[in-house]
This record gives sequence, C-alpha cells and structure tokens, in this order.
Amino acid sequence: MIVLLFIAVAYLLGSLSFAVIVSRAMRLPDPRQYGSGNPGATNVLRTGRKMAAALTLLGDALKGWGAVVLARMLAPQFGLDDGIVLLCALAVFIGHLFPLYFRFQGGKGVATALGVLVGLNPWLGLACLATWLFMAGVFRISSLAALTTAALASVYAGLLIGWGDTAMTVLVIALLLVYRHKSNLIKLISGQEERIGARR
Repeated sequence: MIVLLFIAVAYLLGSLSFAVIVSRAMRLPDPRQYGSGNPGATNVLRTGRKMAAALTLLGDALKGWGAVVLARMLAPQFGLDDGIVLLCALAVFIGHLFPLYFRFQGGKGVATALGVLVGLNPWLGLACLATWLFMAGVFRISSLAALTTAALASVYAGLLIGWGDTAMTVLVIALLLVYRHKSNLIKLISGQEERIGARR
C-alpha cells in the first residue's frame, strides 16, 4: 500500500502541467490550442513571452526533480529501498505525459525528464543538459536536441552509475520521450521541423 501511495503521489505531481498553469495565470492562450499543440516550454515560447516559457521549463523540471528527491528522503522512514525512487521517477514522468488533471493530454517530457535525471544523479543530469544545449545551440531545433539527448541518456547513466536498474529506468524514460516525439521525427526527416523561437 505504501509503495502504491508513493507512486500515486509522484504521478499526481507529474500531472501538474505548468505550460497550462502558467499560461492561465499570465492570461496567455492555451498551449494545447496553438503552435504545435504541445503543452511545453518550447510551444509557450511561441507566444513571445520568454518569462512564461522560463517558468514552464522551471516548473516542469522541478516537479521531476522533487518527486525523485522526496522519494529518496522519505523511503527509509517507511522501510523502502531505492527501487521506490526509480518507480517514482517513472511515475512523475508518465504523469507529465498523461496528466490526470488535463484529460491525459500532456507534454513531451523534456524538462521533466531533465529534472528526474538531475534527481537521480546530478552529473547525469548535467551531461544530458550539456548535450541538449550543444545540439540546440548548433541546430536551433528543440526536438533534435531532445532526441539526441534521449539516445545518449542511458549510455551516460551506464557510464556514470553502472548498467543496473537506474540505467534501465533512464532507458525506459528515453524510449517514452522518443515515442512522444514521433511526429517531430517525421518533420525532421521531411525538413519541416520548426526552429526554436519560431511563431506560427
């Protein structure tokens, strides 16, 4: 029962879509109704409101980080091992992809995945962030940066932490992230993917 409670709390935390929350608070259009239709920081940036995009990015990353850190802090008090931390990492990420509060219409998970990875291991998170920033800086395409980072994330995890349960958890998160970017893959192949900051 305690395990299920941990997982449920992590999922509900992940279900907080900060793209929608911030847009409503700042009286911006619903990010699910314009641009790419994705409730994420990149799409919020298409409104031209950089602060709104930054708050979305921060909120989505912090919830991923918070779920992992809280699980690690509280697990010993309930006699749970580190396995619950990995389950909560998956739960908060899945909550972002399929949020209960927003009809299961979630984002693609880049910021939340980053927060989760930093929570699991700061060096892992920094390696992935550096990869994303490099790719985004060179090519100015958010989805390409995300997909490249996802492809390398589990490799980083294996090299930094070992080829165990954590690396497998990171691999599952990476595969889910790639799945959520399937439409972007098609656009990348056809050369129609938009660049960061472009408006529709």
